[in-house]
Amino acid sequence: MLHSLRSSFAHVSPLENDNSHTLVYSDIKDTIHELTFLPKIYSDPSKKKTMNTFHELAYHNLDDFIYGRCLHPLTLKNGLVIGGGTVYPELNFTLPGMTIAEDTMEEVRKQYSQMIGEACTRAVELQATGLVVEFELLPTLTTEPEWGAEVATILRDTLDQTQARHGLKVALRVTPNDVREFERPPLMRRGEYVDKMFRSFELCAQAGADFLAVESTGGKEVHDQAILDGNLPMSVFALGVLGSRDMAYLWERIVAISRQYSVIPSGDSACGFGNTAMVLAEQHYIPRVWAAAIRVMTVARSLAAFEQGAVGPNKDCAYEGVYIKAITGYPIALEGAEAACAHLSPIGNIAKAVPDLWSNESVQNVKLLGAMAPTVSLEQLVYATRLMNVASAQGPAAARTLRDWWVVSDSHYDPQAYVLRPDVALYLAGEIITEPTAYRRTRRAAVAVLARLRKAHSQGAFNLSKHELRWLDKLSSQADTLPEDEDEFIASRAAEVDRSKVLLGEYGL
Repeated sequence: MLHSLRSSFAHVSPLENDNSHTLVYSDIKDTIHELTFLPKIYSDPSKKKTMNTFHELAYHNLDDFIYGRCLHPLTLKNGLVIGGGTVYPELNFTLPGMTIAEDTMEEVRKQYSQMIGEACTRAVELQATGLVVEFELLPTLTTEPEWGAEVATILRDTLDQTQARHGLKVALRVTPNDVREFERPPLMRRGEYVDKMFRSFELCAQAGADFLAVESTGGKEVHDQAILDGNLPMSVFALGVLGSRDMAYLWERIVAISRQYSVIPSGDSACGFGNTAMVLAEQHYIPRVWAAAIRVMTVARSLAAFEQGAVGPNKDCAYEGVYIKAITGYPIALEGAEAACAHLSPIGNIAKAVPDLWSNESVQNVKLLGAMAPTVSLEQLVYATRLMNVASAQGPAAARTLRDWWVVSDSHYDPQAYVLRPDVALYLAGEIITEPTAYRRTRRAAVAVLARLRKAHSQGAFNLSKHELRWLDKLSSQADTLPEDEDEFIASRAAEVDRSKVLLGEYGL
């Protein structure tokens, strides 16, 4: 998603240090694209799922909130345990720049076969004890569901062959693309793209996925503009009202498909929201305090997947996963320094504090000096997770020391890193989860994170420029205007929505 994001913001002008409320930007495109095996609730597809509710934190002791361990680990059929004490690499790779069409599918299959084969070979050579591979379907591989399933089968077969020959425990996560946004305005619950997306989930589940995931985009048609405008109430509307309603709709169906095919419904990602803001902040288009606030405001939206029955591991690019783990106790994947091949960030080390899988985000199949890029990424991930696991083997104190080094190495440099500190995440997650609805949780997140950032800055936790401080004031003033009553809030925002870009009826409004 991030490579298309960059091209979509190609005409956005960098942030200027003025005192205006609206961020400075020029013409922008409308489309910014861009059973240990399962809990018993999934063992009988004929039984209706009961919605999960979360009212308090899963973790109450900071010492227990750490990488490689979670309160509800997942055990796969082959014995691979995620969240049981070992951090495993999760490798993600994609095609080089090329057209995907019927007459190029032979080359597509060849590319994926090469990537998975060479990565598995290197994993065995490095004596990795486990490997998770994520296959993020490119849009065409989702709109042509049979093509995506073909690739999933190629990956599944090679992983199984590697496990049979070498004893390497493996797993496959498959993430169809949320192609609904290619209809403008997006049709979220009906139409050709919706049908093809769900068909892709079904076929990939049949092709051998262990986990199903998605990076859903409900509300993005509103949130993109809210980011650029520095419009906090509209961001809350996109995340806490539109996005959360879409997540409930989407994940009820993904969980049903997972139950039908005995696949684990893993989780979603607010990549199109939080990571869009992070990339723009890194390129100096928006304030860093705004990107940090958006990160925490995405939590309630992503939690909706777990309320519908997702059980992890949450998606790698979902940095809000730190909060999801704090609230649910389910395993998460994260990414950081080893994801620089996909995007730059200020959170390369701190993201290693609490993950159960460690990922590279994604990398194209291009030749580097050492090897093809996916194989290089695999090696980097193996070494990163090896260090985590060696520290854990030395005992809880050593593991916590490494965790705290990861944290301290980043948290002083950027408010976006600060909000990922495990202690800060536990505090803010505790505030968020006291509220009963997604809107109220997103509202609480906005108020609480801005207050926490202000306090932390005053105590010297990180530095902010005068410009960032002015924006902290502006954002706080906006957060203070958010009403407690959701119907009142929806009425006020709906009156401002550009109906040519969003169909509120697609969100049940």
